[in-house]
Amino acid sequence: MKRLALLVLAGLVSASLLAQDFVMSARKLQSALYIFNEMYVDTVNCDKLAEEAVRAMVKLLDPHTEYMTREEMKELNEPLQGGFDGIGISFNMMKDTLFIVEVITGGPSEKVGLLAGDRIIKVNGETIAGVKMSNKEVMKRLKGPKGTKVTVSVKRRGQSGLTDFRITRDKIPLYSLDASFMVDKQTGYIKISRFGATTMDEFHKAFADLQKQGMKQLVLDLQSNGGGYMNTAIELSDEFLGKGQCIVYTEGLHNPRQQADATEKGSFERGNLIVLIDEYSASSSEIVTGAIQDWDRGLVIGRRSFGKGLVQRVVPMGDGTALKVTVSRYHTPSGRCIQKPYEEGKEAYSKDLIDRYNRGEMLSADSIHFPDSLKYTTLLKGRTVYGGGGIMPDVFVPYDTTRFTDLHRQLINKGLLNQFTLRYTDDHRQELKAQYQSEEEFIKSFTVTDEVVEDLLRLAREEKFNPTDEQLAADRSVLKLQLKAYIARDLYATAAYYKVMAPENEPLQEALRILSDKKLKKRYGLE
Repeated sequence: MKRLALLVLAGLVSASLLAQDFVMSARKLQSALYIFNEMYVDTVNCDKLAEEAVRAMVKLLDPHTEYMTREEMKELNEPLQGGFDGIGISFNMMKDTLFIVEVITGGPSEKVGLLAGDRIIKVNGETIAGVKMSNKEVMKRLKGPKGTKVTVSVKRRGQSGLTDFRITRDKIPLYSLDASFMVDKQTGYIKISRFGATTMDEFHKAFADLQKQGMKQLVLDLQSNGGGYMNTAIELSDEFLGKGQCIVYTEGLHNPRQQADATEKGSFERGNLIVLIDEYSASSSEIVTGAIQDWDRGLVIGRRSFGKGLVQRVVPMGDGTALKVTVSRYHTPSGRCIQKPYEEGKEAYSKDLIDRYNRGEMLSADSIHFPDSLKYTTLLKGRTVYGGGGIMPDVFVPYDTTRFTDLHRQLINKGLLNQFTLRYTDDHRQELKAQYQSEEEFIKSFTVTDEVVEDLLRLAREEKFNPTDEQLAADRSVLKLQLKAYIARDLYATAAYYKVMAPENEPLQEALRILSDKKLKKRYGLE
């Protein structure tokens, strides 16, 4: 009893000392601001000093704790909340001119008659073409509160002069599901790019459509999905897990354990399920993948995921700014913490993917080593899985260094591939629409000719980029497929891009190979 009393007393003393340290530190900051304000030789900007002090503090913490300005706060949730107020177009800047790639169906631009291929030259009388304006600056001029009006002056192919369109801004949906389609008679494919407020509505619609087409097994593509709302990840996981099964739990020094369990509402608790991940799959993607892997519910294919297992909370600071502060770590059902180490600082943390590549981890699973302390077992079959730095897939698919050569990368990095396909689609839009009555017909029958590739290379040479014969020999087939995918996207929608590129999606092809082979299905515990 005496020992217990001493332990309690020691704890109280320790807590008291920590509280005193906090008070002294707070007074030090307050005193510094007071001294500078009252004694410094020149007038000081106390707001700026305080802001810089907070920024310095943040640098000493984990890589995901951030100080956010008023503007950053305003933009924080827009990509996740499922929409914004604007005019309803997708665009690209081509040679300093805003080129409309897609007019969103039912949006305000479609209602006034804007078309894909139109070029916006002026916004409210201000010239935006040829003035090297950034995408962000253009967006500021086009976006605005619902109900407000904006006038755009448009140059349309085949028409002389400019045509003015007065558009009433409205709520524009932002989608988080990039594509859904059947890859064979039984297998559906769903690609989710982020976890936002509308993700589950989009998923339910896509899932129901695929079921009507005969889907019996599903490939869920979370490659390059950087995360989003944790609650959405929990809801998606719930679609695949049985009632009462743990999906994720979080814990932190000041935040006791909180656990999310599956309910009885799952729409796909049985049936073959494969999840695709890569090194850019992070956070909420890892919640979904970890839960499915830990419960042996599906097969994970790809490369080790990013490793972000920290939970942030946005805390307003009273002046429009805020701290996005890490409050806990999340753990998969088996107890794994997926967060990769960050003790060596933010610079080393930011270089982790490059270091993985240099160590050979992107090319061979044998190059990835986990200490025994990071070994865990799945909850139904007792398979070995690992924590401490991302989700390790059940089936490793190496990064294909031969798929895209230097030529291909340079054409993309210089914007030439995108620029050419925008121009090509604009020049041939009506002709292509007339020849191919549907997206499916285009994907099945359209072929990129050598002549089209030569036109692309001619543009490259005009831009002072001269590929070698060796580069061309290695890259021609890939270029043709990529050109076809870009043209399909510009002609139809984003989903068409993924349909065309499916043969080059190696984790997807590996999934289909396993699903079509009875022996492999048995080996990996599929039905």
